[in-house]
Amino acid sequence: MTDAGRPAYSRILLKLSGEALMGPSEYGLHAETVNRLADEVSAVVRTGIQVCLVIGGGNIFRGVAGASAGMERASADYMGMLATVINSLAVQNALEQRDVPTRVLSAIPMQTVCEPYIRRRAIRHMELGRVVICAAGTGNPYFTTDTAAALRAAELGCEALLKATQVDGVYSADPKKVKGAERYDRLSYLDVLSRDLKVMDASAIALTRENNIPILVFSIHNPGALADVVAGKGRYTIIAEDSVPAR
Repeated sequence: MTDAGRPAYSRILLKLSGEALMGPSEYGLHAETVNRLADEVSAVVRTGIQVCLVIGGGNIFRGVAGASAGMERASADYMGMLATVINSLAVQNALEQRDVPTRVLSAIPMQTVCEPYIRRRAIRHMELGRVVICAAGTGNPYFTTDTAAALRAAELGCEALLKATQVDGVYSADPKKVKGAERYDRLSYLDVLSRDLKVMDASAIALTRENNIPILVFSIHNPGALADVVAGKGRYTIIAEDSVPAR
């Protein structure tokens, strides 16, 4: 929190993986998990913070996996983008059941189910208190949803990019596989690149670095974690330039 007791950020982008929506399932959407995530987002929105989401599609289809199985890469990536739209509509439905106005804006136009992504429209929705879910990645193959999240955070003027993961920060290796992996409280963008830490891809790190947008990595499995991180509390890793103070 700031000295005046306000949240540390007024506009944020939350990056959710498709896998975060699976819960204990092996595939697809887990209704209870989607509803819990909607509760987390709803709690933050009700504090007056403007929220934008980018959601992956790995719980339904992952373009890289399709390409490795022999599919043409661009086609596989487009299929992955469509999977993100399905996830976005599911999260929109859960949020609106909690009386949180939400708009899905897709980089691939499909007016029958959602709005096309237009930067000024997205900003206006957030200014009016609506949650904006940016779907279909960047609309281009060969770019990950991590890069899409960094791009949207930059062009929509978000003050921080929050990446919800399966663990409570950034580690030197996967702590679920490597006993004694070192956990970091703070890293610079160059630290992430030079140590080859698998936080986000290099394009996403470069975009956030160029636009001086801090990345906060936290566990989505801890109840209330999103609200805590936005308030500068809780357990997370911050990735920023050395000149940006950790909150």
